[in-house]
Amino acid sequence: MTTLLYVLFAILLFGILIAVHEFGHFSAAKLCHVRVNEFAIGMGPAIWKKQKGETLYALRAIPLGGYCAMEGENSQSEDPRAFTNASALKRLLILVAGSFNNYLLGLIVIFCLYLGASAFLMPGIASFVEGCPYEGEDALMVGDRFLKIDGHRVYQYYDVGDFLEAGDGTYDIVVNRNGKRVTVKDFAMEKHLYEGQTRELYGFYFGYEEATLPLKLQYAWSTSLEFGRMVWMGLGQLVHGEVGLKDLSGPVGIVDAIAETGENAETTSDAVYDILYLGAFIAINLAIMNMLPLPALDGGRVFLLLVTAVIEAITRKKLDPKYEGYIHAAGLVLLLGLMGVIMLSDIVKLFR
Repeated sequence: MTTLLYVLFAILLFGILIAVHEFGHFSAAKLCHVRVNEFAIGMGPAIWKKQKGETLYALRAIPLGGYCAMEGENSQSEDPRAFTNASALKRLLILVAGSFNNYLLGLIVIFCLYLGASAFLMPGIASFVEGCPYEGEDALMVGDRFLKIDGHRVYQYYDVGDFLEAGDGTYDIVVNRNGKRVTVKDFAMEKHLYEGQTRELYGFYFGYEEATLPLKLQYAWSTSLEFGRMVWMGLGQLVHGEVGLKDLSGPVGIVDAIAETGENAETTSDAVYDILYLGAFIAINLAIMNMLPLPALDGGRVFLLLVTAVIEAITRKKLDPKYEGYIHAAGLVLLLGLMGVIMLSDIVKLFR
């Protein structure tokens, strides 16, 4: 496959993610009997549209957006089926449905990718390198399955190496040993160059377990949680100043990353697998990022919904939704400005 095909594949992937997200809002609104005026995939001028019942369905020219326009979404409406006239619970369900769909899509893609697996490398010790000093009843033993390292949950085998590398050399380790949780506190570990080895190791090898259908489901769920943790860790690094805006990527940067992933694969099938794996991560990333309590995002709308519900319960007066609309409009302007800066940064990176 050529670079152009990978770019087109990436754009198609974005369109699917957006369509799935907006379909979550759309289907939840229909189930809650909220009027939907338009369901659109893409932004800009319409290249196809069809009116069916009360809803206009549209496919628009720019495949980097989409929306589910509900009656009375940002203003007061006399329609009893308007979004603002629905109960707080129904509005909450509609708002979270988009991110739920994205997370579910990511989980399904991971599971489908794992269907062909015959075995999984597990975060459990199958054997030790000869001369390893970390083996013993008060240390680690064959059959131990890592559960936590310094409070961090171990989902995959590579988490063990990552958390050991990130630590200071002394660890609190929780393992499953013969069905019991065993904690090894203040356990000092460092890499050694063992005899017969070409690189430094901690001194133990992971084992494999047969990929049964239940285990594939379990590993798919664990991988989705791992992806979610990676997103939260990235947000933490951004908040603490460990990464800056120049390290963020928008649609342009993500399309480039997807194309590069495809080009670096040895075969076309490997490229498709790697791109779908990355697509699953992006889907879960979008699900989490979109629920941040920021104006213009679904998470911001949920936050204001909860605040409004509390105020209305106390004052017993319904607040005018136009004020919430002002907040989201201001947030949207700021969000678009941030996206513009990130897109410019992505373009500069491409030329570099």
